[in-house]
Amino acid sequence: MNAEQLRKEAAALADTLVADRRYLHAHAETGFDLSDTLAYVKKQLTDMGYEPIECGKAGLIALAGGKKEGKVFLIRGDMDALPIKEQSGVDFACKNDRMHACGHDMHTAMMLGAARLLKEHEDEIEGTVKLMFQPAEEIFEGSKDMIAHGLLENPKVDAALMIHVMAGMPFPAGTVIVSPPGVSAPAADYFEITVQGSGCHGSMPNAGVDPLNAAAHILIALQEIHARELAMGERAVLTIGTFHGGTAANAIPDSAVLGGSLRTFDEETRAFIKSRMQEVASSVASAFRAKAEITFGSGCPTLVNNPELADCADRYMKELLGLQHAFSAAQLAAMSAGSGQSGKAAGSEDFAYVSQEVPSLMLALAAGQPDKGYQYPQHHPMVKFDESALPCGCAVYVYAAMKWLEEHK
Repeated sequence: MNAEQLRKEAAALADTLVADRRYLHAHAETGFDLSDTLAYVKKQLTDMGYEPIECGKAGLIALAGGKKEGKVFLIRGDMDALPIKEQSGVDFACKNDRMHACGHDMHTAMMLGAARLLKEHEDEIEGTVKLMFQPAEEIFEGSKDMIAHGLLENPKVDAALMIHVMAGMPFPAGTVIVSPPGVSAPAADYFEITVQGSGCHGSMPNAGVDPLNAAAHILIALQEIHARELAMGERAVLTIGTFHGGTAANAIPDSAVLGGSLRTFDEETRAFIKSRMQEVASSVASAFRAKAEITFGSGCPTLVNNPELADCADRYMKELLGLQHAFSAAQLAAMSAGSGQSGKAAGSEDFAYVSQEVPSLMLALAAGQPDKGYQYPQHHPMVKFDESALPCGCAVYVYAAMKWLEEHK
């Protein structure tokens, strides 16, 4: 696989990549409800000569290569959007109160471009490239569902890679940052705390049990776990994002509900905090004559980057993009030293489920510099992504997969 030739071939697909991305962006869908998106992706793959395989509730798999014996390398692109009303101002904005505010439309378009290039070079693939088109990443359920339905088998996956575009990065569009070995994305847990009291007239609080008062004290008490029960090196973020209860100003309600999320970089810390949350909520509620119950919903484990794969990818990216457009996390940390900026991210990623099963790696792809109008972050209703990054991402998928298979025959 010649890096220079691949860059040229990917660049020649620029118009197609943009067209795919804009269609997907304008027709954003969420979770597993991806009927339009799936139909579009399936048709594109079929027209290229693939036979897409349905996987789980709304996933698709396509296989490239297989003409030569060898290992199997998986590349992932997620397809779901967010329930956000778009305010980006682009002329292909989604109008259904959903938005590709995390760039998954970019990922899917790059994967379709990669599929085109892999089909053209299919005779050269030393093994098999498995393309994973994933739903429901934003709710941390898509990868788990696809794995449960055989994603990593038939043929068995030996290594895996994902790309995530990043807006608001101070690097030219198309610059790649290779994640460091070890954990690069925290585990995530969503939770809901229901506080049960006893409603009564607001003028006679003694006649009932105020769940709002108990919930307020629980909210404050939970922050003490991080402040007083974790060591300095144990990173965690516990956030209460919603607080609901009551419908009238002169009435004490029966119940109140808190909703939030927990992010941790270590499974032991994760288990400890979840246990303490249960104890704190129950005990504080009891002190105010109420009862509290915590329900943990969807979540994902830590994303672990394989050291050998990270080393390979660092070399591959420098070969493909040049030393000015490919950096390891260590290089990035050295460049950021003294700037006051942290190179550590706290966003979770449900590709973590794949990384718990096979050697895996996450790459970051710069897709918008702040001083060029791309200053808004992911998940913001005004975020925009630089489409000039699409050919680079497309080439990265292909080069990483084919080079790794070539070197691991």
